[in-house]
Amino acid sequence: MMKKILLFSAIVSGSLFFAQKATTYDAPNYSINVPEGWRSTNDSDIINIFPTNEIGAITISEYHDLNLPKTETKKFILALYHSDDAESKVKENKGKKGYTEYYYEYFDPKEKLFWITKTFQKDKDLYLVTINCGQKFWNGNYMTLFNETFNSFKIKK
Repeated sequence: MMKKILLFSAIVSGSLFFAQKATTYDAPNYSINVPEGWRSTNDSDIINIFPTNEIGAITISEYHDLNLPKTETKKFILALYHSDDAESKVKENKGKKGYTEYYYEYFDPKEKLFWITKTFQKDKDLYLVTINCGQKFWNGNYMTLFNETFNSFKIKK
């Protein structure tokens, strides 16, 4: 039993030691962690977070007073990518704070880009958070950093 506790402690300590440092991008309505060495830009209230070699990005857009019925949200997400996928490919869950969360993965064969999208919708508020990353970089450390950053997105209200 003591060996198991020591092994578990070593694993937790090791993962904390090797964990990537991050700063927090703090917007009025949400926050997201930005890995050390990555940049963030605000282009007309569209936030882009990306590694300095620009092999991909996380983009955050927020919309308020958007009249998009929930019955149309999946179609809206598919239309962003000009995707012929069935609406069932867009997963829908009840999220925190009353938001409905949509999740969609798309590979653009022409541009060789992976796209992952999370959309949070409540009433007329919608947050669109996407990852785009070149296929040849979507592995190992980059995939981990993109996913950790993506999953750190939190709505404040």
